[in-house]
Amino acid sequence: MSANQSPAGQQPTATYDSAFLRACRREPVPHTPVWFMRQAGRSLPEYLKVREGIGMLESCMRPELVAEITLQPVRRHGVDAAIYFSDIVVPLKAIGIDLDIKPGVGPVIANPVRTRADLARLRDLTPEDVSYVTEAFGLLTRELGATPLIGFAGAPFTLASYLVEGGPSRNHEHTKALMYGDPQLWADLLDRLAGITAAFLKVQIEAGASAVQLFDSWVGALSPADYRRSVLPASRKVFEAVSGYGVPRIHFGVGTGELLGLLGEAGADVVGVDWRVPLDEAARRVGPGKALQGNLDPAVLFAGREAVETKTREVLDAAAGLEGHVFNLGHGVLPTTDPDALTRLVEYVHTQTAG
Repeated sequence: MSANQSPAGQQPTATYDSAFLRACRREPVPHTPVWFMRQAGRSLPEYLKVREGIGMLESCMRPELVAEITLQPVRRHGVDAAIYFSDIVVPLKAIGIDLDIKPGVGPVIANPVRTRADLARLRDLTPEDVSYVTEAFGLLTRELGATPLIGFAGAPFTLASYLVEGGPSRNHEHTKALMYGDPQLWADLLDRLAGITAAFLKVQIEAGASAVQLFDSWVGALSPADYRRSVLPASRKVFEAVSGYGVPRIHFGVGTGELLGLLGEAGADVVGVDWRVPLDEAARRVGPGKALQGNLDPAVLFAGREAVETKTREVLDAAAGLEGHVFNLGHGVLPTTDPDALTRLVEYVHTQTAG
């Protein structure tokens, strides 16, 4: 049974009636639930302390360290859900792709994937490849109790972009050249990555994830027509592969205001919205039957408390008519964010929406 199912004749799991899962299911909530993308790490001094001298990829493969980092924001901020500490390139590393996460740069691929012969390097992912994930989830679900744990993975387009470019890219020229110049190879690449991503999410769900989020960090670089033709089939394959587990599926991308309806169409139950589109307008674009997640600008947290509360109130007001709302930032927590600002934000949202 999945972490948020409540089948007839069986007792609900500990997380089933959590505010987070209720919001994802578009049910009434005691307060608007809050969690933050990249809440696990980055801005917390306790995170920097436990990570000292340990590379990012190695950190992701140490179950006890992963569990500690994942729990830190739950203890400090009182958020309504934990997000599993990992990186979107972990499954690629697990299947043998030569890559590293370089500080200040991000994932760097030693040998980019640009030809049909390169596809052979992308083998299927097995649970044994990521046994440390299963172990870490076991540690976390025992510790978290009624607090839901969100699993996540990178979406096929964003993983493909890293693989084709060889690292982060501003213009995605190699990626788009492949997508436009050899559409069949592109489709085969994304289909292969969809299988790997789905396998990675299945491991997390079977180990106890209460929900999963698919991050398509770079897909805002595409037009709606290109997304529908060249990306939607692969993203839909991922969501369909995990649909039978009954856990909420969240889809988020950056700069995706023009793609919001398509992100929902790919199979998400919850559509994440960045700060560029107000939530009431986002709801219009997404259409009925979906909860929304978002969408305070992460940079607002660098303003004074009064400004943070004013901007947060704007987000809550825009979300007032939604079927379901999970409060989040419009992207990840910035590394130099004051942790106390996040703690105050959680308390403010809970207080303002209680009842």
